[in-house]
Amino acid sequence: MAIEIDRLSELLLKMADENAPGREFSMAIAELARTERFAQLKEVLPAVVYDELWERYERDANGFVEEWEHLAHEMQHGFIQHARQRLTSLTRLQQAGNGHAPAWKSIQRALDSRQNDLLRAAVAAEFLDLIEPAVARATHLRECVVASPSSEDADRYLDEATRCYFFALFTACAVMCRSVLEEAIKQKLPEPLRKLIRSRYRNAATLGNLLHEVNNNLLATGIAPDFPRLANQVNDIGKKAVHQGLLSEDEARACLQNAREALQLLLQG
Repeated sequence: MAIEIDRLSELLLKMADENAPGREFSMAIAELARTERFAQLKEVLPAVVYDELWERYERDANGFVEEWEHLAHEMQHGFIQHARQRLTSLTRLQQAGNGHAPAWKSIQRALDSRQNDLLRAAVAAEFLDLIEPAVARATHLRECVVASPSSEDADRYLDEATRCYFFALFTACAVMCRSVLEEAIKQKLPEPLRKLIRSRYRNAATLGNLLHEVNNNLLATGIAPDFPRLANQVNDIGKKAVHQGLLSEDEARACLQNAREALQLLLQG
């Protein structure tokens, strides 16, 4: 069965049009005001809110109706963009007092404080955008088959590194690639060398530290001679990710592929 991403996107937009938070609320206020049933709002609104709305309605009834109809329209058509902005506001630093949101956004966010439809729509839209690029990236990889296991932590690190690559978190991917090799090397080392490293680096050996020890004790570890070259390439890209800025997709892919090949050499038997 073919999964048509465009159809899923259209369905999300349709649902957003029908269920945008605040749209029905704003249309209901406009309709009650237009049909001179404004007093019914007194039963459902806090007194201070009702009094303020009533004052504005009394001042300009037609303008009041048009304003709330306009708010409903903006809530409907700006919902997905507002939802994305709501999500982004949680992922980046926000400067205090940096501008004021339009009235419709403030109302929509207040009404959605418990339902979280803004965040739900934003996450859905983000993941729909990620599907095709993630599939394309996944086609660059093959299963990483090894002869012997490492550890549950190493498997989890590799899983996270790979998913970061799929979902365009390229810098995080490289950082996790270093972590998976660190964990796998620690599990592979002979116990005397492991104890020496724990003592020498106070239980905080980096991948660079571990590779230095592996190079100096390659025969004793039984690790394949080609392993340090691949692992050093992973370490170099990982250090760049930590200290020099964001990585490109090509750099992350190379780092992940080198890490997977290094794991296969490390765990070949």
